[in-house]
Amino acid sequence: MLDREALPEIVTDTLPGPRSASLIQRRKNAVPDAIGCIYPAAVEEGAGAVLRDMDGNIFLDWVGGVGVLNIGYSHPEIIPVVKAQAEKYFHAMQNILTHEGYVALAEKMNEIVPVRGDKKRTFFANSGAECDENAVKIAKAFTGRKCIIVFSGAFHGRTTLTMAMTSKKAYAKGMGPFPDGIYRAEFPYLYRRPVGMTEENAIDFYIDSIYKVFEQCAPAEDIAAIVAEPLQGEGGFIPAPLEWVKAVRKICDETGILLIADEVQSGFCRTGRMFASEYWAEIGCAPDIMTSAKSIAAGLPLSAVTAREEIMLSVPGGTIGGTFSGNPLACAAALKVIEIMQRDRLDKRSVEIGKTVTDRYLKMKDRYTCIGDVRGLGAMIGIEFVKDRATREPDAELTSEIILECAKNGLLVEGAGIYGNVIRFLAPLVITDKQLAAGLDIFENAVAKCSKKNI
Repeated sequence: MLDREALPEIVTDTLPGPRSASLIQRRKNAVPDAIGCIYPAAVEEGAGAVLRDMDGNIFLDWVGGVGVLNIGYSHPEIIPVVKAQAEKYFHAMQNILTHEGYVALAEKMNEIVPVRGDKKRTFFANSGAECDENAVKIAKAFTGRKCIIVFSGAFHGRTTLTMAMTSKKAYAKGMGPFPDGIYRAEFPYLYRRPVGMTEENAIDFYIDSIYKVFEQCAPAEDIAAIVAEPLQGEGGFIPAPLEWVKAVRKICDETGILLIADEVQSGFCRTGRMFASEYWAEIGCAPDIMTSAKSIAAGLPLSAVTAREEIMLSVPGGTIGGTFSGNPLACAAALKVIEIMQRDRLDKRSVEIGKTVTDRYLKMKDRYTCIGDVRGLGAMIGIEFVKDRATREPDAELTSEIILECAKNGLLVEGAGIYGNVIRFLAPLVITDKQLAAGLDIFENAVAKCSKKNI
């Protein structure tokens, strides 16, 4: 059995090793190439923040299923809970039957999700895209309006609606036509604000882009919701500045628009709070609707939409629901996930991890001119690579080389960003201090080697 505290170790002469290579070849013959995978390993076992491949190589995982494994692989307290539920029943469709796990989890989410309103209700779906799409449907039902505003850099999913909502159209190539009534404003990517503009003036610049939507695309009275990630994931790990959030909340309050926070990637202790929207709530700007998924159920498919009762009660019967939504096994896992996170204060652990990583990244920034920016919240941290700090020209090629060099030495990291030049930190929050230190050493060595090669 894999030791949860194991350090990365490559034991094969080549990567992938022979057994992993064989399975990867089978995958190439059986699975569409469009899914994509660049990592030279086939997983056999995972524990905590590490995995062992089919050839015995141990990798430290800083991808975590892209934010799914905040409590790590195969948490020992989750396994018996899922087994116990499996012995009772695997499935109970909520549209037909009531099962306790769904209700208990909804009650818990209503208790902890920081949306506006004293009385809340929660509905479950299966994926991030599903919960985002349902949040838009719910907003349209409540407001009676047909349009929404999304942002540059946004990623919301791969359904037809959420592909339209997503900014990067590489995720939607050849998939149109898309639904109309989806308009895009500029997200406050302060590192790439217009040259010579102060951060203070930049906030006004980005807010003005919302008013331009009202002027050029659809009047405010036609907008049902503004959908924003508190910290953009695929867009490059960009936190929404709180001054910008205040201004967006004010626009929504003045115009009757609902504010939807997409916490699919940022939720469940990743940013130093149970949800990043808590930072918004602390300044009086809680969202009206919040979506969550990924780490909610330790790897089982589940997502949630939470809003105050009056919003949820506006939804016409039959327009939300689904066969597998709120699956009993996933609900059982999610209830235990939340219990563990609250008991073990993984929100505080996230802050500790984030400080360690950020401090190291900033020291690296002083050493390597290829690092343009370091940013994030809690343990959701992005590091951006550039060819020149003055011009901020993105360096996607160097970023790819660093990712592959890390993998060769037992560390899995993943890229992000609208230019493909950001590496995200999404390590499980159960990572040990020794594992974190080992990973940071591998990462810095990779940056040193690859940046020297590109000088």
